[in-house]
Amino acid sequence: MGEKKALSTQDVADMLHVSKSTIYDLIKKGEIVSYKVGRKVRFTENDVQDYISRSKKGPFSPSSPSGTLGAFSLLGIEKKQDGFIICGQDLILDILSNYMRLHDIHALRAYIGSYDSLVSLYKNKINVASTHLWDSDTDQYNVPYVRRLLPGIPTVIIHLTCRMQGLYVAKGNPKGITTWADFGRDDITMINREFGAGSRVLLDENLKLLGIYGSTIRGYKKENQSHLAVASAVSSGEADVAVGNEKIARQVDNIDFIPLKKERYDLVVKKENFQTPEIQTMLNIIRSPAFKNEFANIGGYDTSDMGKIVAEI
Repeated sequence: MGEKKALSTQDVADMLHVSKSTIYDLIKKGEIVSYKVGRKVRFTENDVQDYISRSKKGPFSPSSPSGTLGAFSLLGIEKKQDGFIICGQDLILDILSNYMRLHDIHALRAYIGSYDSLVSLYKNKINVASTHLWDSDTDQYNVPYVRRLLPGIPTVIIHLTCRMQGLYVAKGNPKGITTWADFGRDDITMINREFGAGSRVLLDENLKLLGIYGSTIRGYKKENQSHLAVASAVSSGEADVAVGNEKIARQVDNIDFIPLKKERYDLVVKKENFQTPEIQTMLNIIRSPAFKNEFANIGGYDTSDMGKIVAEI
């Protein structure tokens, strides 16, 4: 991240996958730096990165704003804290957590990528993992990774939504970027997602199929932890291309979206916990018309099979 772009409260909320009220709470508590232009609250990209860095070093606290656990990894935590923890980075999970709190379930959020989410479920640090990991050997989402990362653990995979993944490019696509093969060009600079993010796995799997090493791509080692941040980097000209989902492309000026892959975004729970009141309440919520209607006007979400059992492993 850099200092080049002033971010609004909504921009920062999208980057951290939380509500605007959570951002205002962070400002009030002095946990994130901001400034004002007239009556408008603004942030630099470094302010957001500094907050993320401090959160990674800080304690794992159920008292975080709006029931969040902060935008940091769970891998250093020895055991799961009190509360029902849903892990993943999409806005849909924040709304799900809010619905569960309305049903008197203390639902907490942990904001880490798909790979680390599954590892955290395996280590019993969370209750629900979310994942959108594509396996090139089977052309299948999530099931192969659940088998590998939760060995010997009976699990249930529940479908949440489908989203379109693709490429963020500058408005008008001046460099004519259209396929994964374009990452092998000498005139392309990219910006990457962090290790374990579904978008990064999708990129790496396609590069493997093409025989392209990431280390040969300019910008491959430059990472960021949100779709919005990498889309903003393309918008500002810091990079020519990044991988992300279509919904974020609609929120950022001066970029186009090249659709490449319809992905499945699923929830994973341990089978031994499937009949608990918390999991059954969660299932009833995501199958309800009221919850599905939350996304009717947002765009970028296919909720037709929401709540369907994908597999029992």
